[in-house]
Amino acid sequence: MHIHDRKTYTVESVTNGHPDKVCDQISDAILDECLRGDPMSRVAVETFGSHGHLVIGGEVTTTAKVPYEKIARTLYKNIGYDNKLDVQVFVVEQSPDIAQGVNTGGAGDQGIMYGFATKETKEFLPEGVVLVHKLAKRLQEAREKKQIKWLRPDGKTQITIQDGKLATVLVSTQHEKGVHQEDIVKTVTEKIIKPVVGNLKGIEILVNPTGNFELGGFEADTGLTGRKIMVDTYGGLICHGGGAFSGKDLTKVDRSAAYMCRFVAKNLVANGYAKDCLVSVAYAIGHIDPLMVHAIDEKGKSLASLVKKHFDFRPLAIIECLDLRKPWYLPTAAYGHFGKKGLPWEKIIRI
Repeated sequence: MHIHDRKTYTVESVTNGHPDKVCDQISDAILDECLRGDPMSRVAVETFGSHGHLVIGGEVTTTAKVPYEKIARTLYKNIGYDNKLDVQVFVVEQSPDIAQGVNTGGAGDQGIMYGFATKETKEFLPEGVVLVHKLAKRLQEAREKKQIKWLRPDGKTQITIQDGKLATVLVSTQHEKGVHQEDIVKTVTEKIIKPVVGNLKGIEILVNPTGNFELGGFEADTGLTGRKIMVDTYGGLICHGGGAFSGKDLTKVDRSAAYMCRFVAKNLVANGYAKDCLVSVAYAIGHIDPLMVHAIDEKGKSLASLVKKHFDFRPLAIIECLDLRKPWYLPTAAYGHFGKKGLPWEKIIRI
């Protein structure tokens, strides 16, 4: 049994200006601000943007002073949007005294989380996942460095790998008014796709296949925290338990246990126990010990005993092991939560 047949598949990414990603970034910027002021903050913040409006909602327990509206407006502007935004905040702030009754160390919810790693790339991620994020990031870079003057913040990338070879590259990008489609295709191919992909011989290139893409962000579309869970993880190439990450503090196993699964999978591969590794864990609300911890290699062989011997999946142990009460999270909210340098769940240890 193979974890995944990675010879033929399609994966996508989106830019930091995509409406869903703007919401993820606002939610995680708020989380970081809470943790900077109070590392014991409990945060569950959802953001919803739609046609000039932004709603921030959720529950927060913190001693930090958090300027919700200012964080949202600053981030929206920094991403590159200058259109008007009506911001409304509906965050219930619970006193830290009330919350201490639930700090017993049990899981905050039930659920299943997965983590994956492969020897395929230096990032320990499938090649297509690495490539599709690089393309999306390159759109942001070319815009911010003014290498392509008419680029605007919203955009998506997608690649198809067929029989182990790159078959199709798709880039859709928001642009200023009055730019001709031929110019967009030519410039994006030369300055975005070629620098990332290299030789384009035999590869189908699609750029803005619907034609015009002038309106973007919350002017044209709605965005919501937690709606890009495959972009955030492994592109749909492995299972997903369904829990989103952004805007949640690390007592929430949706996030912390998914990071721990990645940490364990990556280290099993880095230490030579597997070429591909899939780790899964399940929790019951209020229970300290997980209901299940499982791991398999690319041949389907169980590595569970190895994992149980070396790693502790109890919620508070994960927080301690990966130092998760620090404000790490805004950089995770675009271009994936894995394969990036400097994040604690990406560090390699000796097993």
